[in-house]
Amino acid sequence: MKHESKLLFIAGLLLSACTSGNDSGEINLGGINSDPIEISDMGQIDDPTSPLYFQEVLGDRVFFDVDLSSLSAEAKSTLDGQAEWLNANPEFSAIIEGHTDEQGTTEYNLALGARRANSVFEYLVSQGVDGPRIRVVSFGKERPFEVCSAEMCYAQNRRAVTVISAIPAG
Repeated sequence: MKHESKLLFIAGLLLSACTSGNDSGEINLGGINSDPIEISDMGQIDDPTSPLYFQEVLGDRVFFDVDLSSLSAEAKSTLDGQAEWLNANPEFSAIIEGHTDEQGTTEYNLALGARRANSVFEYLVSQGVDGPRIRVVSFGKERPFEVCSAEMCYAQNRRAVTVISAIPAG
């Protein structure tokens, strides 16, 4: 019975780790800086200049096929919206996070995540976004969005996420 209690406790921790919000009104965008931010700091979803609009309306992520870093037509459409928003809002910078599913070695997945992030970077720059405003980072398989060993989870983890933040003054 003790063993079952421990398993239930661990399962509860895992489930709570998968949620993106809490009762305090904070969310974690999953970016490099894992400090939660107040939802009110992100603006209003109906304000086209707000980070919340960028994340929820335009979409902050694009997805990739297995072992590929090439952009699909759907990904390019999402990135066109991101580029337009970034060009219209020069006070924001972006970090492009490259992610993979859990299959393969850590080294392979870090390299694949980097190729995915770089594909997004190159596309945004080709659409007029100033390159120095964008950084890329690869997390490989280390930060899954979905945790399970099934294709539906793998597909959600093969992604690049554009995390925006205000450029510091000075």
